[in-house]
Amino acid sequence: MAKPAASLSFLLLFLSFLSGRDLLALNAQKTWCIPKPSSDQATLLANINYACAQVDCRIMQKGCPCSYPDTLINRAAIAMSLYYHSKGKNQWNCDFRGSGLVIITDPSYGNCIYP
Repeated sequence: MAKPAASLSFLLLFLSFLSGRDLLALNAQKTWCIPKPSSDQATLLANINYACAQVDCRIMQKGCPCSYPDTLINRAAIAMSLYYHSKGKNQWNCDFRGSGLVIITDPSYGNCIYP
């Protein structure tokens, strides 16, 4: 059942080619914040810790809808999107020291509904 992780990885790779100018056009659209596919494990963990220190990340706890797959990239995508939405969906709220990526494709899967 690696399908959600594989789909998210492909989506991340595809969307990493958007330019800053393209991101300006996203203001009127529904958007989410996820980590860039090139993010290393230390960066993903730092992003999770930072975001979850400021927003409620219980949706990722074991037994909750977004607890599977339990990978760093999946957990970081959820935490970063929660933070981005709670802080007003501004591009700078998805920077995460250059490791964040604003996307327009809903990364939700199964019962895990991103904000």
